[in-house]
Amino acid sequence: MLAAQYPHLVLLPGLVNDSRLWQHQVSGLAEIAQVTVGDLTKGHTIAEMASDILASAPAGPFALAGLSMGGYVALEIMREAPERIVALALLDTSARPDSLIARDMRNEAIEQAESNYQAVIAALMPKQLHPMHMEDADLVSLITDMAMSLGNKIFIRQQRAIAGRIDSIPSLSLIKCPTLVLCGREDALTPIGLHQEMVAAIEGAGLMMVSDCGHLSALEQPQRVNEALIQWLAKIIH
Repeated sequence: MLAAQYPHLVLLPGLVNDSRLWQHQVSGLAEIAQVTVGDLTKGHTIAEMASDILASAPAGPFALAGLSMGGYVALEIMREAPERIVALALLDTSARPDSLIARDMRNEAIEQAESNYQAVIAALMPKQLHPMHMEDADLVSLITDMAMSLGNKIFIRQQRAIAGRIDSIPSLSLIKCPTLVLCGREDALTPIGLHQEMVAAIEGAGLMMVSDCGHLSALEQPQRVNEALIQWLAKIIH
């Protein structure tokens, strides 16, 4: 198959993640897709991030996958330009808006990030990773480096965008393209129930739960995530 026939796949990172979040997918899917990683560092709202992706995405239809915050942006893109998306993957994310408690916690993190950003990132780590992956020094270092490289200003901007996101539950039934919903079985930030809720509302959606995995599935269990994404992409490769 010629490269030009491969589907375009745009991957959307999570909070203070850069393209390294998706490094295993960029390499692992290269033979079946033209893969790019979107930049979510400039928008002040989820809607602005979605507009940035639509403006920079390949011309024509493309497949879209988002993890965590990237999933919020993917759902916004589905509302704004459903005709552009031929397949959707939602990883370790939620269609619900923040609860009041979650919003208060974000505001506390924003306030602390102004003066001690490194402590904020360190405190977030055990919420993102399965306990056994907390013992992987290279993985913890990578996640820390992504966050520190982007810095506290982007962290604060993204946290405010996440806190202000709208409820995506009412629009889930409008999604008609092949949809994969995937989560780490031990995801503490967006538990399994939130993913089951999305699957129930999206016609034909499939659910993949990955064992021994927390919130950052693309890095924690890359082989299993790649296998799921390959099966998902196979639905649009002719």
